[in-house]
Amino acid sequence: MKHLLPLAAAAAFGLCAAVSAQDGPLPKGTALPPPQDAGAQPDAPVALMKEVTRRLAADDFEGRAPSTKVEPKILDYIVEQFKKAGLQPGNKGQWLQPVPTVEITGSGYTPLTVSGAGKALSFRFGGDYVAASYRVTPKTQVKDSELVFVGYGINAPELGWNDYAGIDMKGKTAVILVNDPDYAMENEQGLFKGRRMTYYGRWTYKFEEAARQGATAALIVHDTFPAAYGWKVVNSSWTGAQYYVQKPDDGKDQTAANGWVQKPVAEAILKAAGKNLAALTTAAQTKGFRAVPLGLKASFGFDNAVRRSSSNNVVGVLPGKTRPDEAVLYSAHWDHLGHCTPDKTGDDICNGAVDNATGVAALTALAKMNVEAGPAARSQLFVALTLEESGLLGSEYYGANPIFPLDHTVGGVNMDALLPTGPARSYTVSGGDKSDLGDLLQKALIARGLTEAAEDHPERGGYYRSDHFSLAKRGVPMFNIERSNDLVTGGTAAGEKAAQDYTDNRYHAPADEYTDDWDWSGIAQDVSLFYDLGRELADGTMWPNWRPADEFRAIRDKDCAAATKGCHP
Repeated sequence: MKHLLPLAAAAAFGLCAAVSAQDGPLPKGTALPPPQDAGAQPDAPVALMKEVTRRLAADDFEGRAPSTKVEPKILDYIVEQFKKAGLQPGNKGQWLQPVPTVEITGSGYTPLTVSGAGKALSFRFGGDYVAASYRVTPKTQVKDSELVFVGYGINAPELGWNDYAGIDMKGKTAVILVNDPDYAMENEQGLFKGRRMTYYGRWTYKFEEAARQGATAALIVHDTFPAAYGWKVVNSSWTGAQYYVQKPDDGKDQTAANGWVQKPVAEAILKAAGKNLAALTTAAQTKGFRAVPLGLKASFGFDNAVRRSSSNNVVGVLPGKTRPDEAVLYSAHWDHLGHCTPDKTGDDICNGAVDNATGVAALTALAKMNVEAGPAARSQLFVALTLEESGLLGSEYYGANPIFPLDHTVGGVNMDALLPTGPARSYTVSGGDKSDLGDLLQKALIARGLTEAAEDHPERGGYYRSDHFSLAKRGVPMFNIERSNDLVTGGTAAGEKAAQDYTDNRYHAPADEYTDDWDWSGIAQDVSLFYDLGRELADGTMWPNWRPADEFRAIRDKDCAAATKGCHP
């Protein structure tokens, strides 16, 4: 589970979208046809899930850290479970998909100095600013780079919004506000969905766009409410080793450095430029805003220790019987933190029983259920992903190197940290109503007597922080759902208490261990729902699309317009 913030345990259902060659995109509310060859719904194999979770969370797997001596043993176990379930090797006859990674650890940071208006300003690393490089290089040096305030750093053609319009960023450093321009709204009626964060509000997007604009560096202004976490989280996340998927160009297409500055630091810099941060922030929230050169230059640098390594995704497939070149994807990450800070008993193994041995157990259960039901019309791909805890790297590599082309990938189910509590009365949808897949989910919930509950804290952008997102940002619509806290037994009070207890006492800690007294009824509810959703998609002919105003609609439409046979029934 991605850990910039302790998110509630999540289970994600992802379904891709495209445009039908004859009928065009489905209008909102379109009823979907029943699945072909639909049979009786199988029960989730709880005994199997218990055993897989127990084994993956055992001490001899040492917390399942990737690229360590225990990884081969972990991979062998997962492959064994896939074989027993009846899957075939999914990566061109191989069970494994190698994921080459690079670890970059910065050191020897110089202060961030800002010159050009009287006495130079100087800011210390860690307390005032943090930075890292996405480039594989022994030394990073930003010297006398012109600072440009670019508002929220967004280029959204579908919304007619471009904060970089009319400015050449080559050699310059972008100063960027966090979140979206309308984040302070109480509702979701704004151009950028108001309080609900879009991908344009995520820090990852802002660094990506700065690189596309040719910037030398990018600095995001930290503000606790729109960021959804304090400076302590930023500092701890950016002052150690950073992990990336290896690229052929060693990241030369990225900015030389990316980082964050404290809000008071940004205020001081803007004041030195004769500007006011609050006034510019207000201006940046208006359509038509143009970037503001500050007349100041920034300098900072650091050394980089580089270590290359490789881990592996595990891939199994159940070939489709009539359309085997189209695929539905099921995924869960197998990795966790390995050895970690010892608890008061001296235990230093973060076993990761909930996060995410439960997800791999559910993945194995879904493989068994689908094999026993017989092949669907479309192929079904089961992937145990690596390096989620290091920044979604296993799914990022798969997204960039898909086994089935993305325009032939119908969608998928991703499972991350399924809490062992009882069944719930409702499910929440992370990311809001992003695609026509909401219609499919509503149908499944109604059939079970369940409802949809409001998402907690939509301003935190939880949709963009788990493995399903690596496909979504490439245009494959992903629908992220999770069991709500409104439990059948005990209601919301019991659900919130269980979730908070896990977050406070077990999340990313040695106490996240398997015990025989877990309640598996809620996880069984999840797996049953995931099975029906995925199976209906795998047996059907539908290619739902993102909603027209969604930030990923244009990416998928472009991909599918150029597709050969993909994306269409």
